Amino acid sequence: MSSSTTSSNRQDYLKAILSLELRGLKASTSAISEKLSTQPASVTGMLRVLSGNDLIEYIPYQGAKLTLEGRDEAIFLLRKHRLWETFMVEKLGFGWDEVHDVAEQLEHVDSQKLISKLDAFLGFPRFDPHGDPIPDSQGVLADRSTLVGVNEIALGKTASIRGVLSSSDSFLKHLDDLGIKLGLQFTVVKVFEYDGSYQVKVGMSEEVWSKKLVEQLLAEVKSQVDNDNI
Repeated sequence: MSSSTTSSNRQDYLKAILSLELRGLKASTSAISEKLSTQPASVTGMLRVLSGNDLIEYIPYQGAKLTLEGRDEAIFLLRKHRLWETFMVEKLGFGWDEVHDVAEQLEHVDSQKLISKLDAFLGFPRFDPHGDPIPDSQGVLADRSTLVGVNEIALGKTASIRGVLSSSDSFLKHLDDLGIKLGLQFTVVKVFEYDGSYQVKVGMSEEVWSKKLVEQLLAEVKSQVDNDNI
């Protein structure tokens, strides 16, 4: 196994542990094993390696916890992954369902300067195409509480699509078919009492989004000041 492969494998473990910690879950051997689809024995071996490099605190049978150094490395990986996903969707026209596997490869490109320039090029986005917060240059995660479900937006309010709750390939492809993309701005015109569907204005046209659809979309509502400037 090459050193680059070993490094990528180590990084995958750090990101998996971070993902569990951010969800308030214990990074047990079984949880990591399930997340990475690997054998528990392999997980145990890698946890010992990471512990030896002071990237995690590991107690057998109790699980792992990132050290400050380990968390910094994991956060940077997360930052790279989510920025690459955003770049591919916003600038390259990839479908939301196509970007994850490619971003998994690109996140291992180790260039702070490249990622800083990518972030600036994208306008310092706070959320990726799935609505997950992108760590900023200081490793701070945006507050996702600023996002609301489209089904919670009041009549007359203007908002922009910032993410999704469902990440299934079929749902993401459905969004592409409808032309619903990250950053799409819309105004709620009417809510149909009969079936809970939403009539929205997008640009100069109006369309109807189903109840099932709006329940899976996350948006950021424009402030009154922003609305006045539209």
